[in-house]
Amino acid sequence: MITIVGLGPAGIDEMTVRGARLLEQAGRVIVRTIHHPAAAELAELRPVEACDDLYETAANFDDVYQRIATRVLDAAEEGPVAYAVPGHPLMGERAVALIRREAGRRRVPIELVAAPSFLDALLVGTGLDPFDGGVQVLDARRLPVPLLLGLPTVFVQVDSDLVLAELQGKLLDVLEPTHLLTVVSDAGSDGESVVDVPVAEVDQAAVGPRTSILLRPGAVGLPGLLAVSKRLRTECPWDAKQTHHSLARHLIEEAYELMEAVAGLPAGAPAGEPDVAAYLEVEEELGDVLLQVVFHAMLAAEAGVFDIESVAEQHRRKLVSRHPHVFGVDGGPPIEVDGAPEVSRNWEKIKQAEKQRDSLMDDVPVAMPALARAAKLQRRASSVGFDWDEASDVLAVLRSEVDELAGALENAGAVEHELGDVLFSIANLARHLHVDPEMSLRQSVDRFAARFRAMENMGELSGLPLDELNRRWELAKAEAADTGD
Repeated sequence: MITIVGLGPAGIDEMTVRGARLLEQAGRVIVRTIHHPAAAELAELRPVEACDDLYETAANFDDVYQRIATRVLDAAEEGPVAYAVPGHPLMGERAVALIRREAGRRRVPIELVAAPSFLDALLVGTGLDPFDGGVQVLDARRLPVPLLLGLPTVFVQVDSDLVLAELQGKLLDVLEPTHLLTVVSDAGSDGESVVDVPVAEVDQAAVGPRTSILLRPGAVGLPGLLAVSKRLRTECPWDAKQTHHSLARHLIEEAYELMEAVAGLPAGAPAGEPDVAAYLEVEEELGDVLLQVVFHAMLAAEAGVFDIESVAEQHRRKLVSRHPHVFGVDGGPPIEVDGAPEVSRNWEKIKQAEKQRDSLMDDVPVAMPALARAAKLQRRASSVGFDWDEASDVLAVLRSEVDELAGALENAGAVEHELGDVLFSIANLARHLHVDPEMSLRQSVDRFAARFRAMENMGELSGLPLDELNRRWELAKAEAADTGD
């Protein structure tokens, strides 16, 4: 028999009467740590065994909890044992979860005796009402990604300077440096401390085994964006008059601006040393695109059709269904695939079934830029094996198409057709070289514009002979090469 007893947030007098009586009368008591007021008081009243030695020898916290669970379970093999933990036995006590799981396998009876948790004392000390808009509790050692802060948040187990510094860094990503945090230590005890500290200075606060931090965030991060967008929809005349159709051009414009920012990242990013300035441009443009997504979802919510949460959920389901090599099918094991090409082929097959397409050429928007549409259609055809094996094969086709274009120069009607074939073959070659043709052309256009501006900076261009223009062009190229542009 294992009786798991909560020690409450402070001394024995904060425990339940039944829990205190059980620990005083139990034949054998193991406490997770002696560094807790109730555990220390209990040790003065009767013999207890502490598990603090395991913290000193284990490799990590997971190892600590596993060893604690093993110690308690092994003790139960010899006779009834009481295991006492700080606070409530089901709040943040991973060893308890391990004990319960293994005890079921060993057929060892378990009894849980609840107690007030540190949260009860923290609510008293801070005046926080969890029913007033909600509250979330997060382990500071295991912060989720992304860290969503739309609700008042209690960060628990802020028990070291390292944990505190990592938490501070995450919070400064979304909070102003002057935003106040409430640092609570030893909640419910005589030595309780409740101090408000700016987030930029919280690393100077004293922390210990019983330190938590309360954040009242306001409207920040993604929840904040949703809240601000909703308010603008009702209070801003421009936002109030928008429709799905009136917003469409803004989404296209923002997508192009994002593409331009992405083009400024180093080749191969995120590999290599990050260009922080370039990434900040990408961050800003991603925000503009995200606003468009949020706005359209908000309008759909007004129509009673869907909201941003259902958009995310539908896409999550789509990703799961289209990655059977990762998530399996209908709860089964993942399927085997032979590299990325087979993943792409499976993706197109699954998508064709979902969309109930009659042809792989269906539902590729005609409004897409022509190079991008060409590459997408070629990828579709490649998914069933209709493709060249090597980039060199495509290069030979491109040369052939250029020859056909040269032969059609005297025929105005044929030139447009043959030039289109050349461009289509270029898109195909780019795909085989794993290069985005649209992005590649955009970069070439930018280089041309920069070099032409350099030519203009050398003096007036109008009226100059072609030889001089070419000389300036070569000088501009050389100057760009020297600067790495």
